[in-house]
Amino acid sequence: MSGLVEEYFRQDQLPTIWCPGCGHGIVLAALVRAMDQVRVPRDRTVVVSGIGCSSRASGYLDFDTLHTTHGRAIAFATGVKLANPELTVIVITGDGDVAAIGGNHLIHAARRNIDLTVVCFDNNIYGMTSGQYSPITPQGDLASTAPYGNIDRPFDLCGLVREAGATYVARATTFHHNLLTEYIARGLRKKGFAFIDALSQCPTYYGRRNRRGSAAEMMRWFRDNAVTVRKAERMEPAELEGKIVIGEIYNGEAREYTELCGDIIRRAQGGEGR
Repeated sequence: MSGLVEEYFRQDQLPTIWCPGCGHGIVLAALVRAMDQVRVPRDRTVVVSGIGCSSRASGYLDFDTLHTTHGRAIAFATGVKLANPELTVIVITGDGDVAAIGGNHLIHAARRNIDLTVVCFDNNIYGMTSGQYSPITPQGDLASTAPYGNIDRPFDLCGLVREAGATYVARATTFHHNLLTEYIARGLRKKGFAFIDALSQCPTYYGRRNRRGSAAEMMRWFRDNAVTVRKAERMEPAELEGKIVIGEIYNGEAREYTELCGDIIRRAQGGEGR
């Protein structure tokens, strides 16, 4: 990884501000390794992030980057892609950022199948603002805004974006780092909306409050409770309770949004009707 640090990171911004044991560094390393595998063009790649612990990652990467407003990373990224469809556009976001205030942008970007690669640094909590529960926090778990237990049912983000129209959907954890790298690389190669749910441990707020132990113990929990997509298909709902389904959840094909926009522009310029 050392050579990649010099190549892909802004040296004057290191070390990171993330807490000891935070999984976001592992997710960012997987992203960088995937970018290196795909050989994304440095001068034609834009990395967009919103607000939160995860979204600080854009500031560490030596690319053209946008650190935008809360929940609006996909909206900004959509504008970048529409302005120049030849760019590779990557969105870094957290579960609170993309599933709550940014949820509407998420489902419509997936519906449109716009060519973005969205990596969700998913740690079940709002970490930067002291541990409020997010739309991904498991029911019954504790948070600063749920001291007696969260009563909301959590989103299945992968199921949500698949049903909304994404053409690539995958999930892995920080324990399954090689898989995570592979899925991000596949998402980068995909012509269309790609969503990778990267489960990341937060020992400071989520783990401590819910007595999940150290960062290493939280990663072992990922290991022990993850089941592959194929195995999950053979399991009963009761058996899947409390498990994490990892793997390539969907890989399909559909016309990409900027291509469709190009068709409309050519029709308009040619004076063609429907």
